[in-house]
Amino acid sequence: MELVGTGTNQVTSRTVTSWTGVAAEHPFGLHTLPYGVFTDAVGSQPRVGVAVGDAILDLTTATRDLLPEHAALFRNGSLDALLAAGRQTWTMVRETLTRWLTDDRHAEALAPLLLPATDVTMQLPFTIADYVDFYSCEQHAANIGRIFRPGQRAVPPNWRHLPVGYHGRAGTVVVSGTPVIRPSCQRRLPEGTVTFGPSTALDFEAEIGFVIGTPSVLGRPVPLTDFAHHVFGLCLLNDWSARDIQSWESVPLGPLLGKSFATSISPWVVPLDALSTARIRPPVRDPYPLPYLDDTITEPWGLDITLEVRLNGQLISRPPFAGMYWTAPQQLAHLTSNGACLRTGDLFASGTVSGAAPDERGCLLELSWNGSAPLTLADGSTRTFLADGDEVSITATASGPEGTSVGLGEVCGRISPALVDRAPRG
Repeated sequence: MELVGTGTNQVTSRTVTSWTGVAAEHPFGLHTLPYGVFTDAVGSQPRVGVAVGDAILDLTTATRDLLPEHAALFRNGSLDALLAAGRQTWTMVRETLTRWLTDDRHAEALAPLLLPATDVTMQLPFTIADYVDFYSCEQHAANIGRIFRPGQRAVPPNWRHLPVGYHGRAGTVVVSGTPVIRPSCQRRLPEGTVTFGPSTALDFEAEIGFVIGTPSVLGRPVPLTDFAHHVFGLCLLNDWSARDIQSWESVPLGPLLGKSFATSISPWVVPLDALSTARIRPPVRDPYPLPYLDDTITEPWGLDITLEVRLNGQLISRPPFAGMYWTAPQQLAHLTSNGACLRTGDLFASGTVSGAAPDERGCLLELSWNGSAPLTLADGSTRTFLADGDEVSITATASGPEGTSVGLGEVCGRISPALVDRAPRG
């Protein structure tokens, strides 16, 4: 695998030391510095923080005292203002944080603002504007084709020409740890009866989400080369899916109620700058992409990220992001190619990440082959799809500088029983 990191303004040496004592090898070391929003007591106001090892630096307070000219970026307990500030400010803040954490002269002022991560509650880090989910992993798309269209072309003819996607529901994007209530909706039973009730095929999808900072102008497509100008960073994402609802409603259009009940994201947003050393060349595309999607003449944006999926604490899959057919810049270029504009806080997701091996599949639909090969857990129980009480946890790390790892944190959610088991009446 060829690493081609070309970013600037990065902490690229694992020899960088910090008065905080955080180890260079820590996934949330100085080479990562992800941003999030937290509360530290019942009724306290949300504050912006940056993860430093196992602690969180209170940026809302720190910038008020040490960086007053930019304190407004963190004053409102949200990343919204920072996202909207643009790349020059993002770079400046990151460089300032690195300087604070590596210069002993700042220790006295900042040490009291380092809070144990176990003592805080993480919040949704930014206001979700629009949400789009793509379908950009060839292994996942091929497996879905083999499951539902055996003997036919596994991947649809258009799939290798454009990043396929759908618009999701921004209002149901929730932070990690939020319970996921089993959705109820209309579905078709195997014998053909159409009924209304709780989904019996609830699934997870392991994905990476990309967070828009700088908006774009309506009517002006965003070229591949402007990706880093608009995208602030990335997070982990679980696109919960009710497969039985989805399959019944997705003829002839795409997902609606089978996807819109919940999408979970990790509380930490990792800056794009932290992924400099994780950049790799994406797979060779066939056929050759149209010019607006041709990334062979730009800096490559494949990413060497490995996800891990756990069900009730048991590791069940390790999907590799490096093999994604369509990259995030291509997704963004296609998303705006018709003139659709970006807004601060837009979120777009990679689509399910899967690999070629059976233990690299990124959802239960693939892992259990649509229920025909149930997954056996360590306690002897089996799963085709998720049961009430199940907890899904997704973590990930990317290649960091000099053998370190860039941590993406964790996104988790536990399934709660359905609240409605019959159709509402007018």
